Amino acid sequence: MTATWMSGAAPRQAAAIPGPAAHPIAWYTVAGALTTGLQEVLFLGTRPLLGALAANVLALALTTIANTEFQRRVTFAGSPASPLRVHLQSVGTFAFYAGYGSVVLLSLHLFTPAPSAAVQAVALALASALGGLARFAVLRWWVFPPR
Repeated sequence: MTATWMSGAAPRQAAAIPGPAAHPIAWYTVAGALTTGLQEVLFLGTRPLLGALAANVLALALTTIANTEFQRRVTFAGSPASPLRVHLQSVGTFAFYAGYGSVVLLSLHLFTPAPSAAVQAVALALASALGGLARFAVLRWWVFPPR
């Protein structure tokens, strides 16, 4: 990009977002908390119609897309990312959380024959937080490697 000043054209760098690149863990946590909250709302809203497993998969499909785009644009802004890696990470994240969440939901029946929606939602949120640690490592060092 060039800017024209009174003395003529001078090259100028586009301003980068200063905060997110400096604190990826903080931004990752914010995005994770927001999308987990959205996932819980979607899960609780669709659970009566679809059942717990299908509601979880639908909520994950919608929130994984939003979360990955946020991570790309804000948390890891400025880091090089192969489009193939971004897509593979999104598909892998969805598959991981769909399988992991399904196992968590089915495992609840070992402890209580009919877990409530609240218990299921809390279990999914805790599972999401634990899975998020592994996802951060994948995003940070494989999908959006430091320069």
